[in-house]
Amino acid sequence: MSAEVVVFGAGFAGSAVCTAARARGLSVLGVVRSAESAALLRARGVEATTEDASVVARAQVGATTHALVTFPATAPAELALAPLLAKARAVSYLSTTGVYEDVEGVVDDTTPLPAQTSPKYAAVLAAERAFRDVGAAVLRAPGIYGEARGIHMRLQRGDFKLSGDGSRYSSRIHVADLAELLLASAATPRETFVVGDLEPCRQIDMVTWLCHRLALPLPPSAPLEAVHETLRRNRRVDGGRALQRLGVTLRYPSYREIFSPSDP
Repeated sequence: MSAEVVVFGAGFAGSAVCTAARARGLSVLGVVRSAESAALLRARGVEATTEDASVVARAQVGATTHALVTFPATAPAELALAPLLAKARAVSYLSTTGVYEDVEGVVDDTTPLPAQTSPKYAAVLAAERAFRDVGAAVLRAPGIYGEARGIHMRLQRGDFKLSGDGSRYSSRIHVADLAELLLASAATPRETFVVGDLEPCRQIDMVTWLCHRLALPLPPSAPLEAVHETLRRNRRVDGGRALQRLGVTLRYPSYREIFSPSDP
């Protein structure tokens, strides 16, 4: 019997999708690689399996299934999953705003991709196409955070450094909001959206606010070339079209709600 929601790669983002789908009363199956990850899902009341994704697709994905791929399926063996999902009621693929590489300023659904693409993101775009070809909605997300993951946690651990002077803009999305958007994307086959919260901001503004809220000193700075590429970007994601098209209201419209989320 096919599950109503099958999440391939039920890790940080995927497990949030599982939780959100379970809250709707749907039958859910999370597909993971390790027994430890499967145990964590089962502890949250989610059925889980470590079987190969292709085996699960053949056995558990049917005409009533929403199949969600929440890991970067860029390797040839992983791309082979795409055609196996063609029979699903709906397919969603989680991608990244990293495909815009060094594009600066406001990025929305009309923003063109770079004229030249690095091999890393060429593989991501190829994965998008493969899943879009079988009907997938594609969501390109910026940094994903949650209660136990994000800059607020790194500040508390003491392992975060400002990117240069912190003046570059960045966007993010809470994992619970991303889960709702992914589930809603079942209604928009083959469409591609950028998603993000409502308050892109300079890194220094967010870090200053978080440090004040957490009673921590400002962290030291690091040269731009020394930080991860995702922390060197300088752009503001406008996900307004996705919110309107998918009918989702963000519970975490800015980084501030991490401590006091809005009512759903």
